[in-house]
Amino acid sequence: MVSNSVLLGFVLCTILYQQCFAYVPRMLHGRPKGGLVGTPGTKHHLLGETRPKLPPEQWFIQKLDHFNGADSRVWKQRYFVNDTYYKPGGPIFIQIGGEGTADPIWMVEGSWIKYAREYNAFCAMLEHRFYGNSHPTDDMSVSNLQYLSSEQALADLAAFIVDLKNNVDPTAKVITFGGSYPGSLSAWFRLKYPHLVDGAVASSAPLLSEINFIEYLQVVTDSLRTYDGTDACNEAIRKATDSITSALKTAEGRVQIKQSFRLCDSIDPSNEKDIANLFSTLSGNFENVVQYNKDNRAFEGAQGTNITIDTLCGIMTDQTISDPVQRYAKVNNLLLDVYKQPCQDYKYDKMIDTLRQTSWTSSASEGGRQWTYQTCTEFGWYQSSDDVRQPFGHSFPIDFWIEQCQDIFGNNFNITMISDAVKRSNTDYGALMIKISKVLFPNGSIDPWHAMGVLKDLNPDARAVYINGTAHCANMYPDSPDDPPQLVQARLEIFMQIGEWLQEKH
Repeated sequence: MVSNSVLLGFVLCTILYQQCFAYVPRMLHGRPKGGLVGTPGTKHHLLGETRPKLPPEQWFIQKLDHFNGADSRVWKQRYFVNDTYYKPGGPIFIQIGGEGTADPIWMVEGSWIKYAREYNAFCAMLEHRFYGNSHPTDDMSVSNLQYLSSEQALADLAAFIVDLKNNVDPTAKVITFGGSYPGSLSAWFRLKYPHLVDGAVASSAPLLSEINFIEYLQVVTDSLRTYDGTDACNEAIRKATDSITSALKTAEGRVQIKQSFRLCDSIDPSNEKDIANLFSTLSGNFENVVQYNKDNRAFEGAQGTNITIDTLCGIMTDQTISDPVQRYAKVNNLLLDVYKQPCQDYKYDKMIDTLRQTSWTSSASEGGRQWTYQTCTEFGWYQSSDDVRQPFGHSFPIDFWIEQCQDIFGNNFNITMISDAVKRSNTDYGALMIKISKVLFPNGSIDPWHAMGVLKDLNPDARAVYINGTAHCANMYPDSPDDPPQLVQARLEIFMQIGEWLQEKH
């Protein structure tokens, strides 16, 4: 007979699935939990006042499959609007949702809201299908995820914008905004539906799909060098990585690593995928901070919003701690404390089991399963350890990432399928040879994603805004007194360009 206490424990563990045994790394395929664009700060920077009331969610009836006329199934897609600054004759601004929950905070915060006030714009944000509360299907099974793609998302935008214009002003000009993957969507929407959009801001937008994204850790390595202009931080990471590799070869060393890094589970040296995931997780500590270095955003809603490259490299080069491994562990444990995690997960099978969950109530529905699916079927972008210059070791090569696709979604998700998918995306959208007009491409030099983006003008009407010293989507966040002058200038350049687009005759 099972005791009541055991039954109660099982029920609690079922209810608290994520806390009990669900595990997804804080950084998965370059995406932190919550999505690639973080939440703006907690102060209403635009007016210097308390943030106004957030708008309520609304629902748009959307087709499930835009490319099959015989399929009449529909679903409800979530969106938000803010007409506070709108005046008749003003434009429509669209914030494009991406690989996470659409946060209504963006309806009252961010540079685009500042632009909306100046240009009397009607603002709307459409949540991406399969993310947040926009559930087109009963679950996230592979058979249903076939309706998750950038092409379907662009068609969602087209249907939404047509309806919105009819209800607001059929003659209104439309400007789209997006950051990271939604930045790509912003550019691609201008490419595919030029009759529906009069200008696009594509912030930190990766346009080149690539399976083995070795450039990601190359940029992380270069960005860590900005700490003091030397390789001291990278060398300390390299020494720590080498020492951990050696320590894992002995039972005593494995016990020490488990204790130092507060690992949730003991280390099995024969499990290569666990070892790969451990090293990938430790590198993710640096990837996350570098990607969002000094951005004016909430650090995942946790304390420690001021954790930067300087913070981590200050620890890694601290000579009062003689052992580089202990410095590396201090970085790891600092972030565990920031995220209020009692221990560091790294077990591969635990991660895969979580990402196999198909229910909308599972922890995988936060976005990890959906984003992984899109990387497997469209983009690649796997941050492997295959570059010889980066300091994080070479334990998580490209095969490690390809195997995740198979382990989560099935054996047919192999290298051939992924290669074909990436090739198709580049062919469909044009990658870095995209033929496009009326688009701005802001990118920050610190941001690892800039390696897949447009860094030089494509033509006089499709221009790059390269912001030295800034990170991922920095231009999108509210103004801050600490903003460097080059970021202030970039926001002004974007503002002026939007004005020129709006003045042009139809």
